[in-house]
Amino acid sequence: MIDFASQVETRIRNRDQQLSAIFEVAKILATEQDLESMLSQFLSRLIATLEVADTGILLLYDESTELLAVSEAQGYDFATLSKIRIAPGEAMSGQAFQTGQVGLYPNPEAIAAVRENQSPESCELFRMATTSLGQPQSAICIPLVAGQVKVGALLLENRSKPGSFAADEVSFLSAVADIIALSIENVRLRKKLQDTRALEETNRLKAELISTLAHEMRTPLTSIKGYSTALLMDEATFDLETQQEFLRTIDEECGVLQDLIRDVLESSVIDAGLLRLEFQPARLPRLTQGVIDDMAHRSEKHRFLINFPEDFPILDIDPHRIEQVLRNLLDNAVKYSPQGGLIVVRGEVREGEVIVSVADQGVGIAPEHLNRLFEKFFRVEWVLGRHVVGSGLGLPIARTIVESHEGRIWAKSKLGQGSVFYFALPLEGPSQEIARW
Repeated sequence: MIDFASQVETRIRNRDQQLSAIFEVAKILATEQDLESMLSQFLSRLIATLEVADTGILLLYDESTELLAVSEAQGYDFATLSKIRIAPGEAMSGQAFQTGQVGLYPNPEAIAAVRENQSPESCELFRMATTSLGQPQSAICIPLVAGQVKVGALLLENRSKPGSFAADEVSFLSAVADIIALSIENVRLRKKLQDTRALEETNRLKAELISTLAHEMRTPLTSIKGYSTALLMDEATFDLETQQEFLRTIDEECGVLQDLIRDVLESSVIDAGLLRLEFQPARLPRLTQGVIDDMAHRSEKHRFLINFPEDFPILDIDPHRIEQVLRNLLDNAVKYSPQGGLIVVRGEVREGEVIVSVADQGVGIAPEHLNRLFEKFFRVEWVLGRHVVGSGLGLPIARTIVESHEGRIWAKSKLGQGSVFYFALPLEGPSQEIARW
């Protein structure tokens, strides 16, 4: 029981640190407009909220010199460190920047090995900047990439023990790196804008985003805190089944938080104009079945039915992105049919296009709300007297993806009779030309 409680406590502490870091980053992005101030606060708060990180460096790529320069540092002599210039492929930061891959260095030997190609000048400057710190015992270096644009690298070091950075932290730190990379690009783009109204709209959406995040995270965080506190109570003893139920709830609520953060990241990519599609031939019925199989495991109240004609054509699409559209529509159908029921996904072939529909037996949508469904942050707030958790970004993301395929998306609904969401994709493409031969 002690080992079990210790493991749960460690997981909760790590999750709390990660969520605290996300909140701190979100607050910085909502309030700071100056790039230098934003990066300084970002790095200092990230290190303050993550126990594993003792020191950190943010390096940004300078296109004019084609080198990485230290933009911000915590725990070092910045005056000396700021003179360092790193070439792509050089040392930890140069390798992460060049390859676009996270570098995980568990011990001093691994760190020394990757620094063997560092220039003598950089080595000497780095030694001078870290004289009083001693050697780092472990490190992680994450590339900063905004869409297809390489921005720089984030280096975090631990100076107390080897193996401090675990592999399961890579995905979280990568997500944080994506946020800061997109924010850096947004700041750079904003400097080029002359339209004051566009700037005001950007600030309004950022403030609305933070407000939505804070509001939507409150419910799952409350559940996580309640169940984890109960598990850690010394005076309470729970049987194994109850423990598993509590942990299952914690895991589900963590999934809700991950979905919220994922939507925010996707929306940021779209806002920055960095959405990229990789078209390839795909079988939409098979893609749909995979999404439904996953949804069926997560929702026991609902029954799912797929209905596509046997001769449904192969489409030239980005399968990952269209899968995202299907997942968002199915997730929406589940949320707004809280009593369960049948959800039907149907495919039809029309002249020049295919149409996919997702129909539920839920509460339906009032006519005055239908036209706003695909607006950012808009949600039908209450279903049968309860709040529905969500970012309000799923449907706008789906619309952007479908329209990027030169398609269209819309919905029909009646209160009390459920809703049907449709999206159409064009038939034309290399696969159709081959099929005609």
